[in-house]
Amino acid sequence: MTFESMTDHAIAAEIGRRIEQFRLEKNLTQQQIADEVGLSRVSYRKLVAGSGKFENFIAVLRVLGRLDLVEQFVPEVTFSPMEQLKLKGRQRKRATGRHADTAAAVSNSKQDKQKQGLDW
Repeated sequence: MTFESMTDHAIAAEIGRRIEQFRLEKNLTQQQIADEVGLSRVSYRKLVAGSGKFENFIAVLRVLGRLDLVEQFVPEVTFSPMEQLKLKGRQRKRATGRHADTAAAVSNSKQDKQKQGLDW
């Protein structure tokens, strides 16, 4: 299955379907899961239909003993050693977008000069 061609809601519904499969494998009722998480059964059904809170998805995965899936879902990303040297040990907290725009502008400027015959 490829998520690339799916809408966000369809992806959420597919995740809900998979969570339902975990629930059935554990032989638990929707009400048991809902009680454990602190939801109503209706809220749980909405969650597995794809319209639940992210925190509740995590809580359900915890009850089902599948919290390990969160690490696979969004793995931790580390900067390259060269990037760490540039940052001098600090952790990056925001992206400016400035560097990509500057590189594109320099590249476009070089191309314009070459078209005009100014290669200096």
